[in-house]
Amino acid sequence: MASNQPDSTDQTEAYLRLLTQHDRWLATYVYSLVSSAADADDILQEVKVTLWKQFPKFEPGTNFRAWARTIATNQILNYRRSEKKRSTSSSLDEAFIEAVAAEIDHRAESLDHKAEALQLCLRKLPEAHRKIIVWRYYEDCGVEEIATKSERTVDAVYRLLSRIRQVLSDCVTRQIAHPSTP
Repeated sequence: MASNQPDSTDQTEAYLRLLTQHDRWLATYVYSLVSSAADADDILQEVKVTLWKQFPKFEPGTNFRAWARTIATNQILNYRRSEKKRSTSSSLDEAFIEAVAAEIDHRAESLDHKAEALQLCLRKLPEAHRKIIVWRYYEDCGVEEIATKSERTVDAVYRLLSRIRQVLSDCVTRQIAHPSTP
C-alpha cells in the first residue's frame, strides 16, 4: 500500500538529517531572494512542508540541495506571482529570480567541489601537519596554544601554518583542475 506521505521511521530520519544538514543554506537561499523577512519566513515554512510531502519522490544519493532549491524557487515564484496580482508595485521578475537561483546553485556546487578537494588534500598532509590544522581550524585553538601543544615557538607555528595553507591551496587548485588525480 503506497502512501503519498512519508511514514516510516527510516524515511523520517533521512529527511530530518538532510534538512538539518542543508537548513542554513536553504534559509539563506530563500532570504536572499525575498525582500520581506516575514514573507521569507512563510515561504521557508511552506518549502519545508512541501519538501516533506514530496520526500517520497526524492531519490536517496542524489543532490538534495538541488532538489530543495527547485522546490524553493517554485515557492518563491508562486509568491511573486501572487504579490504581483495583489499590488501594482514592481517586483523582481521570474527570469531574474531563476537567473539568481541558477547562479547560487552554480556557486554552491563550486564550493562543494572545493570542500571535497580540501578534504582529499587534508588527508594527504603528514599527520603532524594535519594535527596543526585540526587544532587551528576545527578546535579553534590560538597560535599560542598550538605552539605549546606542538612544542614550537609562536613564530614557528605562524610560518608552519602559512606553509601548510599554501600546500593546501596548491593541492586544491590541482584537484579542481584535474579531479581524477589522487
